[in-house]
Amino acid sequence: MSSVFKALSDPTRRRVLQMLRAGPLAAGEISDQFDVSKPTMSAHFAVLKEADLVHAEKVGKAVIYHLKLSVLEDALLGFVSTFEPSAEASSAKAPVK
Repeated sequence: MSSVFKALSDPTRRRVLQMLRAGPLAAGEISDQFDVSKPTMSAHFAVLKEADLVHAEKVGKAVIYHLKLSVLEDALLGFVSTFEPSAEASSAKAPVK
């Protein structure tokens, strides 16, 4: 889960994920939307792949990125569940008189 939150910590990577919500895009199409170097974008893509948030598919000379929304959903649900009161904590409360 920490690799997912590391990936989400950067606004550029969050924007890439937002772009991919509309459907798969080529790396070049994505990179054209940012004012950063290609090596910098490659590093962002690597972090997203490491977190398993995207899938890269080579098509000819292009690399097409696909969003893996289920991984993001699982990570967010796991994070939220850490703040839910557990059954043990609920039963440990003193009875109300």
